[in-house]
Amino acid sequence: MDIRNNILETIGNTPLVRLNRVVADIPALVAAKVETFNPGNSIKDRMALNMIETAEKAGLLQPGGTIVEGTSGNTGMGLALAAIIKGYKCIFTTTDKQSKEKTDILRAMGAEVIVCPTNVEASDPRSYYSVARRLGEEIPNAFYVNQYDNLANREAHYKSTGPEIWQQTDGKITHLVVGAGTGGTICGTAKYLKEQNPNIQIIGIDTYGSTLKAFHETGKIDPDSIHSYITEGIGEDIIPQNYDFSLIDRFIKVSDKDGALMARRLAREEGLFLGYSAGSAVAGIHELKDELKPTDLVVVIFHDHGSRYVGKIYNDDWMRAQGWIA
Repeated sequence: MDIRNNILETIGNTPLVRLNRVVADIPALVAAKVETFNPGNSIKDRMALNMIETAEKAGLLQPGGTIVEGTSGNTGMGLALAAIIKGYKCIFTTTDKQSKEKTDILRAMGAEVIVCPTNVEASDPRSYYSVARRLGEEIPNAFYVNQYDNLANREAHYKSTGPEIWQQTDGKITHLVVGAGTGGTICGTAKYLKEQNPNIQIIGIDTYGSTLKAFHETGKIDPDSIHSYITEGIGEDIIPQNYDFSLIDRFIKVSDKDGALMARRLAREEGLFLGYSAGSAVAGIHELKDELKPTDLVVVIFHDHGSRYVGKIYNDDWMRAQGWIA
């Protein structure tokens, strides 16, 4: 009988699905790695479990302990799943720009959630980074996960996401397109794929207001390019240690509006109900269309599920308030 011992054993081995209508003008074959099939409905389940198991092996997380993390929602969900099965408590910090659905889901999974202001410096004691770090230090028997600098994040994708994509494409992948945030998904997957074929092009999708593209091109954080933005799940105003920029060939910036509109198209034209960053990633592929050939195979990673964004990009009133639809 094919019976899993618990929900954590269902993480990974997600399908690769061909895109059709939304890439009709793209000459290449475009296939999506649909990570919503993970039990927490996002790719973050992979790294969340790996970070917890790595911490357990290192003795950093003890039985009955408390997992503390700053999250935009999806990493928190993966950590909450692991905590339920393994018997830990969870405290998560997040920002007030994240969708209400994400916060509600985390609380439904038994986590305590602390909402922090978005529009403050990362070093500000009120930021969700700083609050999580402080709680990790103050709470007895707590483990501060720190997905940004915890290299078990990147390792998870080197061990699973990269090999899956290589096998599913019979090694014919020519381009990987990934919305970039903590750097774990793009760099872990890229490291594996580049080891198999160094000619594979790795393209990160960034958003306006983030410094990732500028840092990739100059090696410096550009404070003038950093401002608040609406897109969720991608972009950074810091440079996490999970980044190895030598693995990334280029970044493409996509606007809040273009990402939202493309996500809605994916739902209506492909039957794929996905998160904000999926729309941004496909919009980024359209920026590449003049460079792509019929022999190319582009793989795009779809990080999370549309249920996290029902009150925002899938809400017509919210979209009208942004001025993005009539």
